[in-house]
Amino acid sequence: MSSIDKHVNRLRLQLVESPAALDAATWNALLARQAEPTPFMRHEYLAALHGSGSAVPDTGWTPRFMLLWDGAELAAACPLYLKSHSYGEYVFDWAWANAYAEHGLHYYPKALVAVPFTPVPGARLLARDAAARAALARALIDWCGEQGLSSLHLLFGNADDHAACAAAGMMTRHQVQFHWGNRHPAEDRAFTGFDDFLASLAQDKRKKIRQERRKVATAGIRFRWARGTDITPADWAFFYRCYRRTYLEHGNAPYLTPALFSAMARSMPEHWVLFVAEHEGTPVAASLIAVDAAAPAGSASVAYGRYWGALARVDSLHFEACYYQPIEWCIAHGIARFEGGAQGEHKMARALMPVKTSSAHWLAHPAFADAVERFLQREGAGVSDYLEHLHERSPFRRAPPVPGD
Repeated sequence: MSSIDKHVNRLRLQLVESPAALDAATWNALLARQAEPTPFMRHEYLAALHGSGSAVPDTGWTPRFMLLWDGAELAAACPLYLKSHSYGEYVFDWAWANAYAEHGLHYYPKALVAVPFTPVPGARLLARDAAARAALARALIDWCGEQGLSSLHLLFGNADDHAACAAAGMMTRHQVQFHWGNRHPAEDRAFTGFDDFLASLAQDKRKKIRQERRKVATAGIRFRWARGTDITPADWAFFYRCYRRTYLEHGNAPYLTPALFSAMARSMPEHWVLFVAEHEGTPVAASLIAVDAAAPAGSASVAYGRYWGALARVDSLHFEACYYQPIEWCIAHGIARFEGGAQGEHKMARALMPVKTSSAHWLAHPAFADAVERFLQREGAGVSDYLEHLHERSPFRRAPPVPGD
């Protein structure tokens, strides 16, 4: 670990150059106190990203985790990275980087508070209270200024994070994701089964989903699922083959290494559910979701769609593996929400509804900060209009279904 001799509001500031050097119990205990903690902010996940070679300086992610100490108590902390590019973030600032380059200025390295490769909303500024969170936000900006960095970006934070960032002078940017809720829209209750879920949809959406599922079944595809330690080493190996092939088919090397998933199988098995598609007993595709192992008291459990891949081409297999199987599993296991990941307006046809997510940004250069602020105001108005338009296209029915449709 490395420390710097500085105090913020009587709190000692420390920078840590490897998440593996953090005390896991201390970090996880602070995470558990937050609104909207996610499995991806657990020490085990962040340490595995680093230890597996997935998020390391060689791949453009240089860790500088920031901690604020009140004596022996960890008052606030966040994952902080120096980035040499903007890959793996899902909040796109390529145009900002290009504008800097056109004016002969360096945009990289920049500072990023985020979970690498993980566009999952949730707590980012871990803190014991609002005052400590505010101190952390200010300390981040001060440190970035002292280091001569172009900018600071906090991605997919929660409301508490953004309140602290706004108070510190950071700009807010909005995006749209698509999440499924286990709640009947007309009767305010959880769905009792997949057919009950289908009955809540408009006729054309019901028919399309039934047709897609029928195509997969007619092709002879059957699914099985496994959770936690029931996911075998062979299952994990097969999943990675599928995951890697899908990336390569799109002309990219996968962000995550096999060692990351091996670490997950060892240190966080209870957070993973694997769906395997088989044809005549031979696996042909797989999708992986993450789940809250135990939701905090008073909060709803959440599942997170993460990765998928296939070794065979089957019509509608992607929809079955990535949406219908996870939704059916969530209904059966009382999961309140299924988050479908970044982007994807097509997800609305599967009843994943649009939600607004947010990021926060600080730019050191005053003229560029002014230009970006004006851009974000225009973009924010467009996002609001877009959300309103999407909600008008709700896939849920507005009248009783026709029997037998």
